[in-house]
Amino acid sequence: MKLQDKAIIVTGSTMGIGKAIAKRAIAEGARVLVHGLERTEGESVCKELGQDRTALHIDDLADPLAAQRTVGAAIAAFGKLDVLVNNAGMVVTGRLEDCEVAAFDRVMAVNARAPLFLTQAAYPYLKKSGGNILNIGSVNAHCGEENLLPYSMSKGALMTMTRNLGDTLMREGGVRVNQVNPGWVLTESEQSRKREQGMVEDWPAHLPKNFAPAGRILFPDELAAAVLLFISSEVGPTTGTVFEMEQYPMIGRNPPKL
Repeated sequence: MKLQDKAIIVTGSTMGIGKAIAKRAIAEGARVLVHGLERTEGESVCKELGQDRTALHIDDLADPLAAQRTVGAAIAAFGKLDVLVNNAGMVVTGRLEDCEVAAFDRVMAVNARAPLFLTQAAYPYLKKSGGNILNIGSVNAHCGEENLLPYSMSKGALMTMTRNLGDTLMREGGVRVNQVNPGWVLTESEQSRKREQGMVEDWPAHLPKNFAPAGRILFPDELAAAVLLFISSEVGPTTGTVFEMEQYPMIGRNPPKL
């Protein structure tokens, strides 16, 4: 198994992409600290994935002290840490004209500040175990849609952090840091969000080819498979790498013809 007896933190793993990552990691022999905001959801996930292979930690990553508590919970449960997956994130809409300070600060706190201080708290343990870090970003890091300004800024900051620490932590402590930038993923949250925005109930079946050349968007399990590759030993010393996981090139794509 690729992750036999590895101890892993997956933030935001009570649903969606994080849950898919946790499930894949456990199938490959890992033990996972399941993290989220809702205890009921977390307990359900741990029961589904196996209570002998999971531990649960409920915490709001917008709290500056949450990083230390989360890493501490993993060490208390498993006695070590091999992998940190910074998956938790807020997806909120916002344009220049309606951007508010409080909302902007919370998005940056969860999407950029929390991964930084989780990395800081986890680094001594990862250095000891020869572990690694995988950040879940977004293709919006490169520019972003007009109504995703604060979110895109937060993912841009995360991508810069990945490349910076991917160099620094490997040279100083042998710890790899990589990132997966997914495109459009069909999570439970995304399905409900699009319905709330006025799209029809079965909107995933009616996507324009410009956004979904394959006729569909990515599934969480597919993203989890890419994460598993990067957190395993199969990529060797690869670090500071940002893997764009989308079905068309993010840079250099020809504009659609009218």
